[in-house]
Amino acid sequence: MGDIVNLRRARKDRKRRDADVTASANRLAFGRTKAERDLTDARNDLDARRIDGHLREKADTGTETPRA
Repeated sequence: MGDIVNLRRARKDRKRRDADVTASANRLAFGRTKAERDLTDARNDLDARRIDGHLREKADTGTETPRA
């Protein structure tokens, strides 16, 4: 004779295993934490500000600085 199996428990266990597999795949695909994303965004903003600070032409005035 076989073991008695609670079908509701078996369905819940299977659903949890499937969710774990999906979560694992998502961690590999999208595996950056919010802190890592925020750090990357902050670095990109800083780089953009530094580049903008070195421009000869201001975008809002439309004039160039005189050359010596």
